[in-house]
Amino acid sequence: MYSPTTRLLAVLELLQSNRHISGAEMARRLEVDVRTIRRYITNLQDMGIPIEGERGPDGGYQLRRGHRLPPLLYTEEEAVALALGLIALQTFHFPVDAVAVQGALAKTERVIPQAVFQRIQSLRRAIVFNPSAYMMQPPKLIHNQFVVQLSSAVHEQHCIQLTYCSWQGTLTERIVDPYALVYNEGYWYLVGYCHLRDDLRTFRLDRIHEVLPTTDRFEKIREINPLEHVLKSIALTPNVYNVEIILYTTLETAQSVFSLADGILEEVSDTVILRRNTSDLEWLAYTLLYAPFRVRVKQPPELRQKLVDLSAKALEMSREPDISADE
Repeated sequence: MYSPTTRLLAVLELLQSNRHISGAEMARRLEVDVRTIRRYITNLQDMGIPIEGERGPDGGYQLRRGHRLPPLLYTEEEAVALALGLIALQTFHFPVDAVAVQGALAKTERVIPQAVFQRIQSLRRAIVFNPSAYMMQPPKLIHNQFVVQLSSAVHEQHCIQLTYCSWQGTLTERIVDPYALVYNEGYWYLVGYCHLRDDLRTFRLDRIHEVLPTTDRFEKIREINPLEHVLKSIALTPNVYNVEIILYTTLETAQSVFSLADGILEEVSDTVILRRNTSDLEWLAYTLLYAPFRVRVKQPPELRQKLVDLSAKALEMSREPDISADE
């Protein structure tokens, strides 16, 4: 929930960044009604801010011509949002000058209050990004505050209470020791020790309904690679098809072809078994065609049929064109 002061600052920022803006547009951007905007404008005018209003279809608000306000200070939430965005830019190697990103982040941290600085440091230490992941779907909507709450709990090693919805739609209350946050292919994940399951678990943040802090502290049962743990969990999450494939090669060679995002690899005698659960057999069939060694699909039979269909398609494409048929 935004405070009235934060809303007033947001209205003032809109007036400074727009020569002329309607009340309806400000209401849309701030997600309030027009009447509330009028009240904010009146409050700012009472504080001595020279805001001029015009009625009519083309009416709106503007700061008196020639009037300049000093730069606004960032609110706490704005500073955290800015820092998180800069960290993501830096990690994912966006087409922005790396020195400029680092400089902007350093300047932001230098001028913000100590409490906000600590929140940003918690974010930097707690969050693990996977910059090599290909964005297969748009990012899922989550409560932004969850990322801040959970990263602070990770940093301070405080247990948390979650209301979590499983993939089957079942709601459960969990006490969790949070180890790390991972961003992978459009999803945020929390890795932690679940007291209900008495084991390490992976939680998708878009399935978390509520996060409640506790005063209890925890010690990690063991050190883990958070990204590796998440990728393994994704591969083994129950899905439409349970896949098991025999790879006639060494584990080292198999690992050079298939990543953890493709499935779990297990060395068995002179072969390697690839296991994963998925709903997308076509993607998997295409992936198998790139393997530079012999492959046999143990299950499901639907994947074998996909490969047969792809083979028939490739055979058809490879045939010499019948020129006489085109004449």
